[in-house]
Amino acid sequence: MRRRWSPPVFLGVSAVLLGVFLVLSWVVGATALDVGAAWNDPGSIDRLILLRERIPRSLLGAMVGAALSVSGLVFQAVLANPLADPYVIGVAGGAALGGAVVLAVPLIAAGGQATVSLGAFAGGLLAIALNWTLSRGRRGTLRAYHFLLVGVVLNAVASAAVMFLKTVVRAEKAQEMLLWLMGTLSTDVREPSTLGVVFGLVALAFLWLYRLAPALNALTLGAEGASVLGVDPVRTTRQVFLAGSLLVATAVSVSGLIGFVGLIVPHAVRRVIGSDHRWTLPACACAGAAFLVLADWGVRALFPVFHTESPVGVLTALVGGPAFVWLLHRTEEVP
Repeated sequence: MRRRWSPPVFLGVSAVLLGVFLVLSWVVGATALDVGAAWNDPGSIDRLILLRERIPRSLLGAMVGAALSVSGLVFQAVLANPLADPYVIGVAGGAALGGAVVLAVPLIAAGGQATVSLGAFAGGLLAIALNWTLSRGRRGTLRAYHFLLVGVVLNAVASAAVMFLKTVVRAEKAQEMLLWLMGTLSTDVREPSTLGVVFGLVALAFLWLYRLAPALNALTLGAEGASVLGVDPVRTTRQVFLAGSLLVATAVSVSGLIGFVGLIVPHAVRRVIGSDHRWTLPACACAGAAFLVLADWGVRALFPVFHTESPVGVLTALVGGPAFVWLLHRTEEVP
């Protein structure tokens, strides 16, 4: 039997790595940065790059990574399915369609990135509400198998609608839509006020879920086992989906579709420290944030090589896919 890490140790290591990756993303990039000038000269271009570009971008990446990882963890817990990625259950498809509609309508798109984010946020919440409605049984209980299947169908329908929109808009608009759908942190939503809203939504949903950590632990015993322990499985599942969907919709609204973060990070964390949600929730938040900050720094660092910046969603898929297969191969049993 493999030896697991102590949860406090893993959480501390993840937090330290997050700090290291944040600092790395601030001081090292495609262009050289004079840290001394950025610190001492308020009017220097180095200070402008640091405060207006690198720090907001890395903080946005940390929040998106934490949101996707935590939502993946709780969705996998309540659905008792290790493949319950945040994007499988329909939230991503709805958010993508909402953002694509905004981009395709010139009158609405004139509002800028903020309107795209609002459209994606509304689309994601609408998709999860529709999935929840279609997947409930006669007694109001959620049927996990139906929930996953309906999510797959919703994503397929939304993907077809997005493809249709891409064929009827101008080539430049289609390219902009494609870049956003592939997942990127190089957006215009990094103003302090916007970052504050994103942080507030992510923090609210996380605290809501952390309050439900004991109930999530009880749900691992099944609905009947949770009921014996005094946990209402229907109410708990509803709250988890509301909070998790808020996390996913917030993340997609500001970054597009960044895949595999919500799938591989929860698997890795559970493999290392176990399944106690009192520890896996903060550990997933730190590990997911560190993973996405590092991935975004990677695509920026490769700019001098390819003379272009790839969407970070491409790198997370290229790294996350093989890493997930390796984790499955090494895992004796799926948690």
